[in-house]
Amino acid sequence: MPADKTLTNLVRYNWLIDSPLESVVSSYIKALRGQRYADRTIRIYLGCLAHFGFWLKAEELELTHVDSSLIKRFLREHLPACTCPVPCYDSVGCSGAALRHLLKILMRSQPSPTMAKDPVTIELTRFAEYLTDTCGLSSATRDSRAQHVGAFLYDVGVTDTVSVLSLSATDIDAYFSTLASRLRPASLRIVCNSLRSYFRYRAVRGDETDGLAAALPRIADWRRATLPKVLSDAELTAFLDAFDRTDPVGLRDYAIARCLLDLGLRGHEVTYLTLESIDWRRAILTISGTKSKRIQQLPLPASTGEAIAQYLRQGRTQTTSRRLFVRHRAPLDTPLSVPAIRNSMNRAFVRCGLRDQFCNTHVLRRTLATQLQRAGVSVKEIADVLRHKSLDTAYSYARVDVEQLRAMALPWPGSPS
Repeated sequence: MPADKTLTNLVRYNWLIDSPLESVVSSYIKALRGQRYADRTIRIYLGCLAHFGFWLKAEELELTHVDSSLIKRFLREHLPACTCPVPCYDSVGCSGAALRHLLKILMRSQPSPTMAKDPVTIELTRFAEYLTDTCGLSSATRDSRAQHVGAFLYDVGVTDTVSVLSLSATDIDAYFSTLASRLRPASLRIVCNSLRSYFRYRAVRGDETDGLAAALPRIADWRRATLPKVLSDAELTAFLDAFDRTDPVGLRDYAIARCLLDLGLRGHEVTYLTLESIDWRRAILTISGTKSKRIQQLPLPASTGEAIAQYLRQGRTQTTSRRLFVRHRAPLDTPLSVPAIRNSMNRAFVRCGLRDQFCNTHVLRRTLATQLQRAGVSVKEIADVLRHKSLDTAYSYARVDVEQLRAMALPWPGSPS
């Protein structure tokens, strides 16, 4: 269907061509068609775009004003109280999806801005480079730490590096007192680690930051006060049976579940798997994108290999992507994201009636570790399978076999034998 026909059939065609968005409409349609979106979806997104363009014109805003904050304002403030002439698309969900595509197109078309002159922004950029180049952290961890440090610097009123060195323990205490009112202990520990990493970076640059690092609070860690939450054998059977293996998406999600359960992969490690990751003759799976940034090889269990092979033969959609697990809905030719993998596992927990007890993907990794421990596998071997750098991380699974611990317990004095 030609792009002009798509536009002329649009109910609010005049809103779109008379708005600041007129110049990007053609590239917008081309981008959606390139990702193989259905015609009906494109028309809906164009309708949402027309509504947004009508609002921009009414607010006397130009295309150069469009950014994520303006889109949030449209979604959160205008749509709930919209008084625009009907008919118009006022769905927050559809409008949000349509405008996210618009934002991507605008970011690609605009020249990359020069580095901001804000000293804090420059400092955060250098800190992020240190985390990547020197510490070898993943992009997700790097961005998270830079975000925490940025929030801290802006909150305490830091304007340059000299201001950082003038901070005191009182400033840090006041900042964490504010955070403690809205963050859980686990989140506070993450912020502490981010700031400790930043102070270490400043020390590498030659600054004296030992006092600031010592002023960071020690957050109580109660993670070992309880046993790891894992699936029982019956729950695991119900979970695996919840995937419809007569459906292509069900085959894909079942193969993902087997990778998580049989190999203990993390969600982001699954997204990095490619068709070349599997050596079928030697039954070896090569994984990249790990937290340690090392390429590692694992033996491929028969159950996992069979699930992947069935998905490749009967379920995987036609695509140019070399990633093993791909989307089955537009945008096509793109790998499955971590949130999509998490949602597919959560839907399976809903179908088997376990959603009130379990969620996300990490419980499958813990279940594998627990099964290995109950089978008599040493803590060192469990750490190797899960690719833990420290044995302390794997030691939690030495406490999970309650029945064996009960058998080893001495009788209470005076109790009947």
